[in-house]
Amino acid sequence: MPVAALHSLPAVVGAGRRSVRRRARFGLRASSLESSSAAVTTVPNGVAGAPVERKTVEDDAAAVKEEEGKKRGLEALYDDGFGGVTVKDYFAAAKAVSRDDGGPPRWFSPIECGRPAVDDAPLLLFLPGTDGVGMGLILHHKSLGKVFEVRCLHIPVNDRTPFEGLLQTVENTIKREHDLSPNRPIYLVGDSFGGCLAVAVAARNPQIDLVLILVNPATSFPKTPLQPILPLLESMPSQFHVTVPYLLSFVMGDPLKMASVSIENNLSPPETLQKLSDSLTSMLPLLSELADIIPRDTLLWKLKLLKAGAAYANSRLHAVKAEVLLLASGNDNLLPSGNEADRLFKALKNCRVRYFKDNGHTLLLEDGVNLLSVIKGVNMYRRRRQRDFVTDYLPPTLSEFKKTFDEDHKLFHLALSPVMMSTLKNGKIVRGLSGIPDQGPVLFVGYHALLGIELSPLYEEFLREKKTIVRGMAHPFLFGTKFESSRQGLPRVDTVSMYGGLPVTPINMYRLFERNEFVLLYPGGVREALHRKGEEYRLFWPNQPEFVRMAARFGVTVVPFGCVGEDDVLELVLDYNDQKNIPGLGEWIESINKEAERVRDSVKGEDGNQDVYVPALLPKVPGRFYYLFGKPIEMKGMNNLVRDRKSANDVYLRIKSEVEEIMSYLKRKREEDPYRSIAQRALYQATWGISSQVPTFEP
Repeated sequence: MPVAALHSLPAVVGAGRRSVRRRARFGLRASSLESSSAAVTTVPNGVAGAPVERKTVEDDAAAVKEEEGKKRGLEALYDDGFGGVTVKDYFAAAKAVSRDDGGPPRWFSPIECGRPAVDDAPLLLFLPGTDGVGMGLILHHKSLGKVFEVRCLHIPVNDRTPFEGLLQTVENTIKREHDLSPNRPIYLVGDSFGGCLAVAVAARNPQIDLVLILVNPATSFPKTPLQPILPLLESMPSQFHVTVPYLLSFVMGDPLKMASVSIENNLSPPETLQKLSDSLTSMLPLLSELADIIPRDTLLWKLKLLKAGAAYANSRLHAVKAEVLLLASGNDNLLPSGNEADRLFKALKNCRVRYFKDNGHTLLLEDGVNLLSVIKGVNMYRRRRQRDFVTDYLPPTLSEFKKTFDEDHKLFHLALSPVMMSTLKNGKIVRGLSGIPDQGPVLFVGYHALLGIELSPLYEEFLREKKTIVRGMAHPFLFGTKFESSRQGLPRVDTVSMYGGLPVTPINMYRLFERNEFVLLYPGGVREALHRKGEEYRLFWPNQPEFVRMAARFGVTVVPFGCVGEDDVLELVLDYNDQKNIPGLGEWIESINKEAERVRDSVKGEDGNQDVYVPALLPKVPGRFYYLFGKPIEMKGMNNLVRDRKSANDVYLRIKSEVEEIMSYLKRKREEDPYRSIAQRALYQATWGISSQVPTFEP
């Protein structure tokens, strides 16, 4: 997109010593794709400069060796660094690197990306907007650098390489990388104009495993609302060109969302307003520097480049075989990105969309958009040709945890004020999770509340108190893409995936136990989570004790648990039976379940009816949620259950009975809770503070 030039700053490498000093503090380094006869030198403040002789790389080699000695992998709630860079930093960097460095298009790796913390990290190539400077991912460098090998394409300001030449540059790179690692996927993140490049490369190289992430792609450039003023830009006298950045920058993105980056969410309204005002004020003087990044002649060249790139990419959409994730903004004033999402969703064979209706063109520079979180949520992070739900899973980061539980779900959890209790080995019930084993493998088996509304508080408590990820086994329907649309926002299932959800299959459970994970299983499945009227707190467990036999094989500790409170929060108005009798609706339910992947077809009766439907609900004045994790059942040394079906079934029935007893206990004891009412809880927190733990009944 032509005016993307106003929001990407040059990442210049190999420009000479004077240029190095100017660019030093922005953390750039030349890519290994530079000439093999050149090496990278790192100046004291951490920026790669011009290629020099190989004798200058000893320090870098020592640092790499030290990193290799460290433990690989990521722990739950690791610091991904997201939110540490602001748009103000972005503009300040643009001001500092406004001079053209010359030279051909080339790659660089931002130093702040660091070295991936996971083994066999896939390669991510960033293809910039029309500005070409390659820093459009600046807010995401640290978070992406933990799990990808990141390289960015830099096209110097005065470079006049045609679209086909840029295409050849990218194509040569992916072919070289594919030859080196044929089983490793290559991610192409194409922002605006870069989206045209990504589509074109994928169309020409269907044999290479590519994953495209298109951010408001400029394939819609022929329909831009700015078309009427483009001739004016071409005829504008050079002395007036300095006004262009001011005119265009305000239609690129949402200024408030750009200024809101890194502003804490726990501030009071006056403090938030003051910080927002300061951020906006500090950004405005920097706009004048943007005219140096894209001079008049460069802008005119970029417009021609855009036209050529859009035409080339659109003529080859039919040839794209790659997996595609399209991120589209609803408030894009430069491109009709929403309508383009509709078109590409139909035209591309394997395309998924995440639609950000309140964001502008510069999506990756706006508040609240974490690219890594989006990739994880749609289950598109992988290190081989096929995604592995077990080994490719990335744990939630600290910034994701805060976004989910301190922002998005905060009011929900505050209204429910969940009570978590566990049982010690001596049978004593205590508040908190101290009765839960610290080491896996552990299998939690319990009751699935209506729509699974018990999951969010459960995930939060395990992460907050024990820093433990609970891998929830879920119906494969949740991970399908058949029913997604071109205006798909960020659905709840994306959050489920981010916090450990995966399809319930025997092999997935087997491999999780093998890795000593904490696993969550609902034997009642969809039938329990989408129960009918009057069936709350009833278990729909099939007579299949397979999880007991597998748990015995791995010496798993089984923890039965229950949760009550759904009847204090939701009222079921139209259930499955009601909807099946409504003309049209019944047929629709039947059709979606025919297309969905089936489970438990071999189970007869109501326990085996796993049909998916959307219940009609009415909210109630919220009561309270109560969780109790029962006494752990250690399966170690019970290998006889693997072959003895009768004994395994006895243990299965015992676990089911304990879950039912837990539910009965919680329903009875909640009547003794003086704070079951939201009014009483609100009064308590008004007195003692909103973050204080509200008391409950005595166990």
